[in-house]
This record gives sequence, C-alpha cells and structure tokens, in this order.
Amino acid sequence: MRKEIEMKVRKEISKAVVKRYKKSSKKEKGKILDEFTKITGYNRSYASWLLNNLGKKIVFYRDGKRIILVGEKIKKKKRERPVIYDKKVIDKLKKIWKTFDCLCGKRLAPFMEEGIKSLERSGIKIEEEIKNKLIKMSAATIDRKLRKYKKIMNLRRRCKTKPGSLLKSQIPIRTYSEWDEKMPGFIEIDLVDHSGGVERGIFAQTLDAVDVFTGWTETICVENKSQVKVFEGLVKIIDKFPFPILGIDSDNGSEFINHHLVKFCESRKITFTKSRPYKKNDSCYIEQKNWSVVRKAVGYWRYETKQEVEIINQIYKYLRLFTNYFQPQVKCIEKIRIGSKVKKRYDKAKTPYQRVIECEKIEIETKERLKKIYEGLDIIEIKKRINGLEEKLFEIVSKKKMKEKRGEKIEKEGILV
Repeated sequence: MRKEIEMKVRKEISKAVVKRYKKSSKKEKGKILDEFTKITGYNRSYASWLLNNLGKKIVFYRDGKRIILVGEKIKKKKRERPVIYDKKVIDKLKKIWKTFDCLCGKRLAPFMEEGIKSLERSGIKIEEEIKNKLIKMSAATIDRKLRKYKKIMNLRRRCKTKPGSLLKSQIPIRTYSEWDEKMPGFIEIDLVDHSGGVERGIFAQTLDAVDVFTGWTETICVENKSQVKVFEGLVKIIDKFPFPILGIDSDNGSEFINHHLVKFCESRKITFTKSRPYKKNDSCYIEQKNWSVVRKAVGYWRYETKQEVEIINQIYKYLRLFTNYFQPQVKCIEKIRIGSKVKKRYDKAKTPYQRVIECEKIEIETKERLKKIYEGLDIIEIKKRINGLEEKLFEIVSKKKMKEKRGEKIEKEGILV
C-alpha cells in the first residue's frame, strides 16, 4: 500500500516537473534533474528519459513484461512568424517575373530595382511598400515563392552542321592567346536550323552572334544555308553591334569556312578563327544563346516561306532590344578544382547594356547613344509586339500543319528557293 502511494506521488511530481523541464534551457534542465532525483530517488539517466518522454505513449519491456507508459500530451506551440511577403507582393513578383521572361532568382534579384524602374517608365505603378520589399527580396526567396509557377521543359536539340573542308588549313583554330576576351568586339557565330526535324528541301536558318565580353546578342533569319545568304546576314549583324568587331569565331561548317568571309575579315582587319571539330564547348557562349534567345522565341517548327522569314525577322527586331537591355546575365569569373569537383564563382547579374555602359574601352558617344535608346524603351510594348508576332507565326504554321494532315496541297507561292 505504501509503495502504491509513493508511486502516485512520484507520478504527480513528474507531471508537475515535466512542463517546466521541457521549456527550460540546457543548464536549467541539469538543475531540475538534480532536484527531481533527490525527491523521487530515481536514477539520473532514467529521470532524464522519463521527463523527455512523459506525455507520449511508449511501449517497453521490464522483466519480460510489456509495460505501456502513457502521460498527458503536451502540445507544442508552433513558431509563428510574421508574414513579410503577402499575396500582394507575390502577385507583383509573379508579374515582373513573367514580364522579364521568367528569370531565375540569381538573375532577377540584382536586376529587380532596374526592372521596376523600367516598368514604371511604361506606366505600371507599384506601391512604395511593395517596391521596397521586392528590392530587398533575396534570390533564394524569389525562387521559393515562384516554385509552383515554374515549369521545367526538356527539349531535344538538334545539330545540322555539315563540315566544310575548304580553307580549313588557312583559318586557325581559336586559341586564347589570339583572343582578348576581356574587351568587347570578339564574337562567336552559329546557325540555328528551322527544319522542324525534316531535312528535305530548303528551309530558313537563323544566324546568331554573341559578344563574349558583354553578352550582346544579334540575330537574323536567312532564307537558306548557302554561303551567299549567310555572308549577307553576317554583314548586317556586324553593323548592328554598338562597338567595332575585332574577332569572329565560328564552327567548321562550310557556310562559314569560305573565301567570302575570309576576304571580308582581312579587309576589316578582323581575326577569324574556328573551333575544334566535335568540341561543342569551344563555342559555349553562342550555344547558350541558340536556346535562350532563338529557340525560346520561334520554337522548333519548320519555316520555309518568305512570309515566315519576314515575321521571324520582325520578332528579332524587338527581341534584340528585350535581350540586350532587359535580360540580365551572369558570367563565370573563377573555376577552382577540388579533387574531382569543380567549384564555379559567378559575378553579379547584369544586362549586356549595363556591361557596355560600365566598359571603359567603349567610347562615351556610344554610351550616350545607348542611354537615349534605353530611356525611350517601353518594356510592356516590346513584350506585346513580340508575343503578337509569335502568335501570328505559330498560327501560319498550325494552318499549314492542318492542311498537311488533311492531305491538301500547300500553295508553292512564297516557298523558299
């Protein structure tokens, strides 16, 4: 009887002490354990286990007997944090993210302040409180808040380059000693085919060029892959760059390795080099733009009419403004190999326009001219024009596809030759 009374007393003491024990710090818990073991006579190890598990349903065995320890459930209070980024902030963030072509957090966060200014110039008003919160938002928070809105797209890329044997011995393979990539003017060029996966016949090609230092990108759609058409397109592209071209690097395709381009580069004192055969990473800068600029805008459809080429070039007219003035990019500035792993460090995300403005080697007159163009740009209007032209292009292609399915003849007028 006396033992039963002692057990009841111990249980009551345990229930009274456990609430205080769980809320206490590590040092206070040690003092509570000392008092608790003196009063109850429990072993210190058992006393610690009991106070930690009281309130839970625990099954254990003692002397072959199954014992269930049940205590009062102590509800833990959830840590309540104040909501900083409410629905209004997230809605504005989502609109900005969509306007600037779904940038990742590391590219959008450094550009947020400049992006908001460009939106305000276009007539979009953002409350001061929301604006401050958006500017302070970190890259990780941006990615976390936009996680459910992001869609991952896995698209296969195709390579249609045929090697050109002509003049290969005369055009040197690019080496870093010949190129000064720490100044603007050295560009990589490549062709993106619009065959739609069908090799037969003649189809349009996009000539893509990117400056390695600034990331400034220019594109033009040409009617076919012939040396004459590609050369004409390249001359037009070179004139669009805001700084003089000092070097051109291409792949080994016959559309680039020809007398037209060699003579042109010699007349303008441009260094002309080619990448190594079967080494895609030699042209890594332009390979990135083939997807992020060209494929993202016009897709993988087959384009084979003059009307489609004209519409694509109209898209590129506005796309170059959007890409060069409103699309921040990060550049790898350091690579460190640690065993089998390679750690990369990137600089702060900046648009090609910002990199041109910050470059000391570009003339002040050029910078002033670009500033005037930038201040007069309406980001919302540019996006509307691009989206409208893309819809028009895809509508033409979808009608053509429907005719093919029905077995109807497609009009040959306007087909590229």
